[in-house]
Amino acid sequence: MFKRKSGIEIKSADQLAVMRQAGLVVAHALEAMRVAVAPGVSTDDLDDIAAAVLDEHGATSNFLGYHGYPRVLCASVNEEVVHGIPGGRVLREGDLISLDFGAVVDGWHGDAAISVEVGAVRPEVHALSEATRESLWAGLRAARVGARLTDISHAIETSLRTSGRYGIVQEYGGHGIGTRMHMDPHILNYGSPGRGPVLKEGMVLAIEPMAVLGSPVVQVLDDDWTVVTADKSVASHWEHTVAITEAGPWVLTTLDHTQL
Repeated sequence: MFKRKSGIEIKSADQLAVMRQAGLVVAHALEAMRVAVAPGVSTDDLDDIAAAVLDEHGATSNFLGYHGYPRVLCASVNEEVVHGIPGGRVLREGDLISLDFGAVVDGWHGDAAISVEVGAVRPEVHALSEATRESLWAGLRAARVGARLTDISHAIETSLRTSGRYGIVQEYGGHGIGTRMHMDPHILNYGSPGRGPVLKEGMVLAIEPMAVLGSPVVQVLDDDWTVVTADKSVASHWEHTVAITEAGPWVLTTLDHTQL
């Protein structure tokens, strides 16, 4: 069905087409949640929206039950970096929430994340989210046939360093994706270029920078999932799934057909 090179799955054109379908489910869910985000909405409400989109499209969740994770959505607010468990927390004006969501179609996975401002946020919070989003797109543009894996890492770091003095979370990063949600290779969000595996047509990566306003030191809460900044500074997380093709990077988790 597929072959491996250096432990990295290589997908056929037909398999990429199915991954695009999974990516579209993710994109629709994130857009539905983005529109719904407002003061007074709970993270539970957003999880319900995400679950409804899965049902509507006949897809399944790759988050629910993953190592015991209890929901279909990761909803991380303010100092929460990733893996926030939806519950009764109600969003307030000025919050920044990161929504991380995945879907499975016919055994193939999609994964993406966005950060959404709740009403009016502080200028520095807006700037952080924009810088993190821009660093994601810098990483996506570097995901080209013939490049090295750390060219992506370096592009992300360079973008963030150029944008401001943001902390780059080091313990978490991107990953390969395909028949499983998390696969080789692990993708750092910092580092020197020109290292690691050569990127080949048919590889698919989930690229996901995480940046913070303060120190990049993080800790995991007692729920064994929610990752927070140790100094309680605000964090932002953006992610897309991208296929490496001869025509250029193909972003699988946007609503439009995005070929870079």
